[in-house]
Amino acid sequence: MTPRNSSGGSPTWLEKYGKQIDQPFSGPLSFSHLPYSRCLEDESKQFDIALLGMPFDTAVTYRPGARFGPYAIRSGSRRQRETRGYTLSWRNNPYELGSKIIDCGDVPVNPFDNALAVDQMEVAYSTLLDRPVASNESTELSVTQQFAKDGKKHPRIVSLGGDHTIVLPILRSLNKVYGPVSVIHFDAHLDTWPAYPGTSTEQSRVTHGTFFYLAREEGLMTNTSIHAGIRCKLAGVADLENDASVGFQLISTDDIDDYGVAAIIKRIRDRVGDSPVYLSLDIDVIDPGLAPATGTPEAGGWTTREVKRIIRGLAGLNFVGADIVEVSPAYDNAEITGIAAADIVHDFLSMLLSSEPPAPHSNWSPAKAEPARDEL
Repeated sequence: MTPRNSSGGSPTWLEKYGKQIDQPFSGPLSFSHLPYSRCLEDESKQFDIALLGMPFDTAVTYRPGARFGPYAIRSGSRRQRETRGYTLSWRNNPYELGSKIIDCGDVPVNPFDNALAVDQMEVAYSTLLDRPVASNESTELSVTQQFAKDGKKHPRIVSLGGDHTIVLPILRSLNKVYGPVSVIHFDAHLDTWPAYPGTSTEQSRVTHGTFFYLAREEGLMTNTSIHAGIRCKLAGVADLENDASVGFQLISTDDIDDYGVAAIIKRIRDRVGDSPVYLSLDIDVIDPGLAPATGTPEAGGWTTREVKRIIRGLAGLNFVGADIVEVSPAYDNAEITGIAAADIVHDFLSMLLSSEPPAPHSNWSPAKAEPARDEL
C-alpha cells in the first residue's frame, strides 16, 4: 500500500523515496558531485584542497577553446563521487583520508584584457591559498607548513585550465607563500621560449609557450625542474640550451620505450628531491588518438595509462599544488578527453594525500570484503 503523509494526502517524495540524490547524469555540475561553493566571495568557506577553474584561453598560439576546459573536466567527472572513490591502483579513496575537498567554482576571468585576466587569476589563487585550512590533521598538510614562509598550514589547490598561461599567476601566488618551487611539467612542448615572433609589448610576451621563461626571470622556480613527455618540433639545439638555462631537465616521449616507466619515475623524483613541488599537466602529453581535445596536438604521445602510472609513482613528494590544462572540448569525441582529464584529477587528489607510491600487489584478495553497491 502506498504510504500517506501525516495530513492524509499523497506521500511526499521524501516520505516515499528518500533524499533527492544526484544521478551520474543529473544535478548541478561540480567536480565529482563535490560540495560547490563560490569560495572567492564566501570568505568563511574553509577547505584543505580546492578545485578551482581558470577558464582562460586568450594567450594560445593555435587552437583556442580551453576556456571551456573546466566545464569539460567537471562533466567528465560525473560518474565519480565521494562515496565511490576507491581505486584498485591507489587502494584508497581520497575523500576518506580526513581532508575537506570542495569545488570552489571558476575564476571570472576577463576575456578581453589578458593583463587584467592574469592579475585576476593571481588574486584568486592567493585568496584561496591564504585561507585557513579546514582540518587540523597533521600528516596531510605538514608539507605546506614545512615550506611556508609563515610556518602555517595552507590549503592546496588543483586548478582546472584554461590554457597553460594560467601557471604564471599560480607560480606568482605560490612564491609569496613558499618562495621558488620545483616544477614537474607533463607536456608535449617545452613552454620555455623567450617570446614569439612579432612580440612588441611586455604583455605580448605572456603566452602559453613562454610562461616558464617569464617565471624564471621573476625567480619563481628553482633550478631543479623537469619536463616529462616532450616531443614537439624545435628550431634546433638552441631551444634545448635555452630550456636548460630556465632550469629544466628533459624526459622525451620516447624515453618510456627505451628506459621504462620506473626509470622515468626515478629520474623525476631524483630531480626535484626534497624541494616544494608544483605539478603541471598539459593534456597534450597524452597521444591525440586518446585525448584529441587540445589546442596544439602532437602525434606519438604517451597513453593515458602510462601517464596515470607515472603520477602514482610521484606520491610522497612535497606537492604544494597541481593543475591540468589545455582541455578544449570543441575538438573532443564522446567526451574521451574530458573523462581522461577528470580521472587524472582524481589521481592528483590521491597523490596529494599519499605519503608514498602504492606498493605493487600480488593479488586482489581483500582482507575484508566491502558491501556490494549498485553500478553507477
